[in-house]
Amino acid sequence: MSDPRERIQMLAGQLQNTMQQVQTVDTQIREIQATISALEVQNESRPVYRQIGPLLLEVEDRNVLKDELASSMETLSEHLQKIQQSETEIRELYEQAINSFESQ
Repeated sequence: MSDPRERIQMLAGQLQNTMQQVQTVDTQIREIQATISALEVQNESRPVYRQIGPLLLEVEDRNVLKDELASSMETLSEHLQKIQQSETEIRELYEQAINSFESQ
């Protein structure tokens, strides 16, 4: 890519995409945290349902559900860290490209 403006535009697009991914994954983590919190305070005598496709199915074992949610949250947290690292790297490349372009 010989044109620095094209490189800057490409990096800006990648940065915007990465920032959106960070926001999406962070929102998913918060939703899972809220779900776990709600599950912990709900009366044990009341049923809990889980959506699977278009169906709502009653959960038989709340502990299994909590474990699955915790596992999902851990996986998403690891993914979030990778995306944030990528965001940092792209931001640095973007700033370098801007500085290089401005110094020409």
